[in-house]
Amino acid sequence: MARIVILGAGIGGVPMAYEMKETVGKKHDVIVISDSPTFHFVPSNPWVPPRWRTPEDLKIELAPVMKKKGIEFIQKAAAKVDPVNNQVELVDGSEVAYDFLIIATGPRLAFDEIPGLGPNGGYTSSVCHVDHAAVAAEDWDKFMENPGPIVIGAVQGASCYGPAYEYLMILETELRNKKVRDKVPMTFVTSEPYIGHLGLGGVGDTKGLMESALREKSIKWITNAKVDKVEPGMMFVTEVDEDGNDKKKHELPFKHSMMLPAFTGVDAVRNVEGLVNPRGFVLVDDHQRNTTFKNIYSVGVCIAIPPLEKTPVPVGVPKTGYMIESMVTTTAHNIADELAGKEPTHIATWNALCLADFGDSGVAFLAMPQIPPRNTTWSAEGKWVHLAKIGFEKYFMRKVRKGISEPYYEKLMLKLLGVVRIKGH
Repeated sequence: MARIVILGAGIGGVPMAYEMKETVGKKHDVIVISDSPTFHFVPSNPWVPPRWRTPEDLKIELAPVMKKKGIEFIQKAAAKVDPVNNQVELVDGSEVAYDFLIIATGPRLAFDEIPGLGPNGGYTSSVCHVDHAAVAAEDWDKFMENPGPIVIGAVQGASCYGPAYEYLMILETELRNKKVRDKVPMTFVTSEPYIGHLGLGGVGDTKGLMESALREKSIKWITNAKVDKVEPGMMFVTEVDEDGNDKKKHELPFKHSMMLPAFTGVDAVRNVEGLVNPRGFVLVDDHQRNTTFKNIYSVGVCIAIPPLEKTPVPVGVPKTGYMIESMVTTTAHNIADELAGKEPTHIATWNALCLADFGDSGVAFLAMPQIPPRNTTWSAEGKWVHLAKIGFEKYFMRKVRKGISEPYYEKLMLKLLGVVRIKGH
């Protein structure tokens, strides 16, 4: 009987546990290690600050579900992955041995790389974690008592841009609903070379769609931006030209700000030679298996993907939900093959399907594969995206509560592909 340990219980880790258990059944042990007793539905975090959701709406207690599924759940933080001895060291000094390890931790949020950034000792909010979003909600309540300038965006080295656009547009919608939009200048600051780049070189007409949306709502933007530092109520930004040379210095006053940070690998893996790259992301081959330690797999935001292209300011590649879903299925099948004495052959598709909520409308895009050149590229906008995002939240939360590993993105992708083909795109 093999011990299959999954480190992390988020968007990647929980579906990984369910699918792995369904694949291997009672013949092998599946063990999940998490520093949190709850699953958090991260995609809905931008709805928390304006009180469209509460933090508790987005949390699910994991121990009862895991027990029902026959999965051992260890609610402790990991201190170090020891691939030489095939074990995970926990912060309490205990150790968990494994035959196979799947790293699905998500990222470490590198607020510390920019002075004054972040909610912990800094001056900007965050929606990267549900607890951060709860703090942002308190800041938003204070903001609404005395509205003023807002600065939203993503700093240099960020690799997840969708939530920044979503948060910007959700707040804009909330301000209009509360009849105070006229009191709030809004600026979007991003390391992307152009609006709608998204770390993907754009998808379909995301550049045109998102620029049009910002113009329509009187939102200014600064691209090719490096955030130098943040002080109380003031952000210092350097805009660079196409060659990366300083072009203009900006001092942006704000009464509320949310900036997505760059990511690194988590502390438990960051300095493990052969396991991770210099930023601490797990190195994997086409089968999601580490290139040095063959019994270690990894899925989700914590894997290493090289930048798409050279840009004036560093821009990372996002790991979208469909991509993660594909990694999970691939990993489950490859480990099952190894347990049967076969070599892994399954390869993740790495397609991108994203629903970006804009409060009362939204933008959807489909990229197959995610990284160009692509076979299929499509984008669209409309209120249906906002409604689809709500439906996605309800479906995914139900799936986690019930312990279901059914793929969502693949089903939605097939429906959208039918629309694309009918329209001749």
